[in-house]
Amino acid sequence: MFGGPNFRVVRAAALLLGAAAAVAGCAAFTESGGEPAGTDGERPLVLTTFSVLGDMAANVAGDHLDVASIVPVGAEIHGYEPTAQDVVRAQGADLILDNGLGLEAWFTRFTDRTGTPSVTLSEGLATVPIAGTDDVNPHAWMSPEGAVHYVHAMAEAFAELDPAHAGDYARNADGYVDRIEEIGTRADDVLAGIPPEHRLLVTCEGAFSYLARDIGLEEAYLWPVNADADPTAQHVADVTRLVIERELPAVFCESTVSDAVQSQVAAESGARLAGPLYVDSLSEADGEVPTYLDLLAHDLEVIAEGLAGGAR
Repeated sequence: MFGGPNFRVVRAAALLLGAAAAVAGCAAFTESGGEPAGTDGERPLVLTTFSVLGDMAANVAGDHLDVASIVPVGAEIHGYEPTAQDVVRAQGADLILDNGLGLEAWFTRFTDRTGTPSVTLSEGLATVPIAGTDDVNPHAWMSPEGAVHYVHAMAEAFAELDPAHAGDYARNADGYVDRIEEIGTRADDVLAGIPPEHRLLVTCEGAFSYLARDIGLEEAYLWPVNADADPTAQHVADVTRLVIERELPAVFCESTVSDAVQSQVAAESGARLAGPLYVDSLSEADGEVPTYLDLLAHDLEVIAEGLAGGAR
């Protein structure tokens, strides 16, 4: 297997850091629906478009803001249809944080209805294109470097919303950035056991371009970001052929999409369908990735274990 002792240290550290973050700042973060935990009518309410941003924002907010996610845990974000309850709650919010880069196709229509101020966290970020297109890949939070950009943007937005606690937001952001960067800097050790010929990440959606870039993997996928149509039979055949040629031990799929086509690729190529990987959503609180730090650590673990397998 891959550098087991090194990875176990990283995984344990990430889980401990995630738990510490939950104690320090995440108590105010809730999933979609209902009032944020601890709402007392005095703290400003910040909504995020999906749960990953919600957890990150709660770590920066600390005890000064209530944070909740619009899209429920486990739901697909690209084509989400906001409910009437979402609109009402957003009208009472002080700020909404969105990812941008075309991720939330529904967001402009939503804010037009609510009139709530919003901040796009990816503003000013160096982006990666979707392979073979001129479109931007929106999944920048999957890169630790991108996540750091998001965290600083949150601190700035919160300082403008609540200037009295600007210093606390900056300190919370700095501490959280340290945790993110610790996972990022150890990624090379985590992935050291993957043979060169297996350093190809084959997923359902092309959501891992930023992470693949950061950890030195090639990338292939069944459909690009937010595809409205199923992949063609020819494309599935091409991906299957690539998996066979590289003798990949594993292919992967994300938690919020169907893995039916990827299961077909695995069956025809002899690869194992590993995962799921998490991208657009955290898990429930008692699941595998209740925090963003857990998400990063989990995905690195699953990818490393899957691709480090011997030739078939």
